Amino acid sequence: MDSTRLSERHVMVKEQLEKRGIQNPWVLQAMLDIPRHFFLPDDQHLKAYEDRPVPIGQGQTISQPYIVALMIELIEPKDSDRVLEVGLGSGYSASVLRRVVKEVYAIEREPLLLEEARRRLERLPFGQIHLRSGDGTLGWSEAAPFDAILITAGSPRIPETLLSQLKVGGVMVVPVGNREEQKLVRVVKSSETHFQEKELMAVRFVPLIGTEGWPQ
Repeated sequence: MDSTRLSERHVMVKEQLEKRGIQNPWVLQAMLDIPRHFFLPDDQHLKAYEDRPVPIGQGQTISQPYIVALMIELIEPKDSDRVLEVGLGSGYSASVLRRVVKEVYAIEREPLLLEEARRRLERLPFGQIHLRSGDGTLGWSEAAPFDAILITAGSPRIPETLLSQLKVGGVMVVPVGNREEQKLVRVVKSSETHFQEKELMAVRFVPLIGTEGWPQ
């Protein structure tokens, strides 16, 4: 565990996560262990443990700690799971996820963000994360099916291609709505043709750009 700014992470976990209902002990431990400031541009380091999203460049943000923890908790992660994350961004969420599941596959459409995240992840001893540049709305067919899929950008609809890459019994968490505001939706794939959807809360994510998302 990285001990740098550990006291700030203790406060973050206690005040922002536990007091707001995050209960999964593995998720809480991962959020404590992983140095969020490591995933931010130098000029944003002081904001690393604040309860809000922070800009990371290329018009993208790193989500507030509570949302990262909530989305991962909502997939009910198991240490045998293989999970796809659409929207790698800084790599922070994928790092937290990797601490609680077996394999993480992550897609990022912005090449610069992907390379910056790759360099960060190579320096951290948190396990390998499979990375790819491209249209995240089309998923990663060669590695499918996945036990869970996390979409960390706001989509106008639930992408059909990603649903097809989810295992029966698997869970997808995706923000769905317009470009300014969405509802966080949890989708359970009960059979190849049936899905159970539950709207959870209002959120604000950057737009999901791609074939089955928003146009460029």
